[in-house]
Amino acid sequence: MLFFRSRGLTVGWLLSGRACQGGDMTNEAACHELLGLLNRIHRLESISGFLGWDEQVNLPPDSADKRAEEHSVLAETIHTTATNPRLGELLSTLEHSSTKLTVDQATVAKDARRNYDRATKLPAEFVREKAIQSSVGYHAWAKARAASDFASYAPVLEKNIAMAKQEAAYLGWGDRPYDYMIDKHDPGMSAAVINKLFTALKTELVPLVRQITGSSVKARTDILQGFPVGDQLKFLREVTEKLGFNYRRGRIDVSLHPFCSGSGGDIRMTTRFNVNEPLDSLFSSIHETGHGLYEQGLPLEHHATALGQAAGMGVHESQSRLWENQVARSRPFWKFFEPRFRETFASQTAAVTSDELYLAINAVAPTLIRVDADEVTYNLHVILRFEIEQQLFAGTLQVADLPSAWNHLAGEMLGMIPTKDSEGVLQDVHWSDGAFGYFPSYCIGNMMAAQLWYRALELRPALTDDFAQGDFTWLLKWLQENVHAEGKRFDVLALTKKVTGHELSPKALLRYLRERYLPLYCS
Repeated sequence: MLFFRSRGLTVGWLLSGRACQGGDMTNEAACHELLGLLNRIHRLESISGFLGWDEQVNLPPDSADKRAEEHSVLAETIHTTATNPRLGELLSTLEHSSTKLTVDQATVAKDARRNYDRATKLPAEFVREKAIQSSVGYHAWAKARAASDFASYAPVLEKNIAMAKQEAAYLGWGDRPYDYMIDKHDPGMSAAVINKLFTALKTELVPLVRQITGSSVKARTDILQGFPVGDQLKFLREVTEKLGFNYRRGRIDVSLHPFCSGSGGDIRMTTRFNVNEPLDSLFSSIHETGHGLYEQGLPLEHHATALGQAAGMGVHESQSRLWENQVARSRPFWKFFEPRFRETFASQTAAVTSDELYLAINAVAPTLIRVDADEVTYNLHVILRFEIEQQLFAGTLQVADLPSAWNHLAGEMLGMIPTKDSEGVLQDVHWSDGAFGYFPSYCIGNMMAAQLWYRALELRPALTDDFAQGDFTWLLKWLQENVHAEGKRFDVLALTKKVTGHELSPKALLRYLRERYLPLYCS
């Protein structure tokens, strides 16, 4: 059935009904009613997302306990809605229909079944407790990071791991809890698949990193000093709007850790500022803009179903990394934006040459902080976290021993050892709310981004000439038509093969890194 408001038909709901067209009347009726329930779940989840956004952007420091209670109540409400028995009845009707479902109906039903089964197998009390723990965990992490005090955070992390394993057990993944966490973020992925990809990448990446970092050519980032925050915001807003981000359906604010949340109708991005690190805020913003463009490119009329939702975090990261790196670190991009950059920061850039600026934009230097890492070394940070997570879930590494294990791997992979926990094990927010299995998505996204990049260049050899003219419309439109428009019809592995013609692998990423950085550092 169609869903009505008191003053007429809700436009988004009417359009979503197109997913139900085709097949027999019984299927259409069941699909329409299903969409009504999914629409309600989606709206409640959107509210929850904005509550989380506000928590990291606006919440007064002594109001955390109040917000935890609010998260708990909303989580219970979402869980009650998501476990409505009528959902199961409608899904059974569609799954056992004598008439074959259309492709879109099957896509919606399959994803709804996955979500329904997960929701119904999780006890309401567990969902409530997890919501509280997520909020408590974030604030415990923020406090521990500020004090570089891992010991105060360890009990929270131990509980998060235990709850993650319990969740996996509820869903029938008790013997493979880490695979469950990976699958939550990237359906179809597993630790075994990722291990194969990461091993192949690491084998060639480590010597490439050594070759570049051993070069006598060194980028100078200390030449960029004293950039007023207001002007940084003005410039990055201009850049991200030029890339195609619609600020009439989105905004950008400041948070401790840059992120992007919301859906196509309302996207909330954040960044952070440092007067002596203007490129950090700029590229963080472009990265989050990539996420935002993906969400804004998903079919708005289908946002409540798999037809209008992201395929997974690996695909999401492919969009953010593509715009941040392949596009925004290229010479043609800066051929267009450098004059405006110099105009905005005239005194700060007066003594900086174009070559010095471009080398600073593509600076390669090992760092302990993942979000500050350059393109060449970044994936080593991800591999480090993947190896740590595997050990934590296998029980071969205890939380109490995590700092020393982290420091050992940092020394082995990055050639640097943290002197305090805030630049080591406490630097990332992800584990504070139980987002285990998320880190591999960054590296998966880098691989997919490189494959998308070379496919786009095959189809439009003059693509970088567009960038030099400040024109990013072809690339955005191509991504919208070939990646965004697919929603969840394909997982990251299938979508990569469909769009690029090749299986997901590290080959394109390694090619890209060599082509971008060897001429700068080893020519």
